[in-house]
Amino acid sequence: MSKVCQVTGKKPARGYKYAIRGIAKKQKGIGLKVTGKTKRRFQPNLTKKRFWFAGENRFITLRLSIAAMRTIDKLGVEAVVRSMRARGETV
Repeated sequence: MSKVCQVTGKKPARGYKYAIRGIAKKQKGIGLKVTGKTKRRFQPNLTKKRFWFAGENRFITLRLSIAAMRTIDKLGVEAVVRSMRARGETV
């Protein structure tokens, strides 16, 4: 299963991890220098969560980011499921 949030569409992002050496200018050095870059992935904070969907009188299980959980708290499960179905996603 891919690491994608069903509500917000958040997915892994690419970036770099920097290797830094030197003494900071605050500590009377000549500054910090980047000596290497390594590619890495920033994973979304996903979790599996069950919600009671009163419209259909059943539980639904969603794979969500924490930001999507806050969206569901704000808008409600019915509104979020309605928008997901409008995009063509099955719930």
